[in-house]
Amino acid sequence: MRKSQLAKLISTFFYAGYFPFAPGTFGSLITLVIIWFLIPLFFYILLPISLGLFFLSVWSASRVEETFGKDGSPIVIDEVTGMVISLIFVPKEIKFFVGAFLLFRLFDIIKPPPARRMERLKGGWGVTLDDVIAGIYANLSLHLILYFVNLR
Repeated sequence: MRKSQLAKLISTFFYAGYFPFAPGTFGSLITLVIIWFLIPLFFYILLPISLGLFFLSVWSASRVEETFGKDGSPIVIDEVTGMVISLIFVPKEIKFFVGAFLLFRLFDIIKPPPARRMERLKGGWGVTLDDVIAGIYANLSLHLILYFVNLR
């Protein structure tokens, strides 16, 4: 497989980015389901997974920007990365997973500082870092809610 084909496969998260509407939301949702069913309860494994996804996202998004344009809609590996970050150390319960998903999508859409500024970076860095920040905000928000509201 050529590097360009591999980059397209990764950046679209195995072609999930071709979903006809809201491909970023679809990519986030697929990630949520994969983690729910395939990742065991010890969620510290999501930390190295998110780090690996981060570098794959930067590399693959940089490679396919010529084809899809700057942060083109088929590129969803950045949403996958952000969604994984939003779930780090989150209890494996439906309500928390749904909360992480909704918070991540909210922060990804509104792009609070410095996320919007990160989009200006060149290549895959700009594509990926705004979603990383959205994932961090979602994760921190959910953990604050868990701490102060004590939903468990």
